[in-house]
Amino acid sequence: MARIELKNVRKSYGAFDVIKGVNLDIRSGEFMVFVGPSGCGKSTLLRLISGLEDITSGDMLFDGERVNHLAPSKRGIAMVFQSYALYPHMNVYDNMAFGMKLANTTPEDIRIRVEKAAKMLQIDHLLDRLPKQLSGGQRQRVAIGRAIVRDPRVFLFDEPLSNLDAALRVQTRLEIAKLHHDMNKATMIYVTHDQVEAMTLADRICVLRDGLVEQVGTPAELYASPNSVFVAGFIGSPKMNFLTGKFAEQFNCTTLGIRSEHLDIDNTNPVWRGEVVHYENLGSDNYIFVDIGGTEPMIVREDGTASYEIGAKVGIRPETHNLHRFDANGKPMR
Repeated sequence: MARIELKNVRKSYGAFDVIKGVNLDIRSGEFMVFVGPSGCGKSTLLRLISGLEDITSGDMLFDGERVNHLAPSKRGIAMVFQSYALYPHMNVYDNMAFGMKLANTTPEDIRIRVEKAAKMLQIDHLLDRLPKQLSGGQRQRVAIGRAIVRDPRVFLFDEPLSNLDAALRVQTRLEIAKLHHDMNKATMIYVTHDQVEAMTLADRICVLRDGLVEQVGTPAELYASPNSVFVAGFIGSPKMNFLTGKFAEQFNCTTLGIRSEHLDIDNTNPVWRGEVVHYENLGSDNYIFVDIGGTEPMIVREDGTASYEIGAKVGIRPETHNLHRFDANGKPMR
């Protein structure tokens, strides 16, 4: 485990600034997830932590030790990439053992560590197979196993599940969560664009925007108390409903935010009225898209027994204690 501190870290490519002064404290044993839109700098920040990219300015500390110029091999990190990066001519055992062989680890230690990691990841029956004989999920578990056997201080994951189908993403996500628990809370940093991965895996989430930290907090904190319109719209699926103009003026703000589960269809005493333009039945939940004259339809979540026809006229009532009011700068009004 390692505590990682970033102090005014910047990364530039010529005149182009990618990371613009990040201050962040990642606690020892924490599972930190970086999220943000494409191009926000989350993968670059991960590569700076790994040492694969040099910091332009600022300081990075591992357990209080400045590591700005320390080679990746000296930082005690292991990285799992989006592409599995397995050697196609090596079987699973040799892929997992390769790094330890380079480090001149004894064959017996290699065997013990590979077998332990393989059992933890439920791939111990695949050790003799080549990568081409494995499914995508199995290949990713081999890549994770290759990281585990190195016994690193920090695990870095760069969108490791993006190449998997939906069912395999769920399964592998559970395995990564279990891995974090089984490895005595090893420090893990995980980059993803997937809301569900971020919300279910993270101890804390760091939301990045244009090379800067927008907000850091637990999933619950970011969901319930976003510190900007950007975070409110980025965290949560479906995203928060936003209203401006006359709708926001009703509540004395510039932008009004309300999550779909905090809206009710109420034809008796509505605050707004509109027309159903789309309807999604997901079994346990229904999402009703209602055009009330705003920029986008309002999304209302109800339980799976509800049923609405396209074109139906309905009323909507928000739970006023769950409204999010933002000022002209996109900051919350308390």
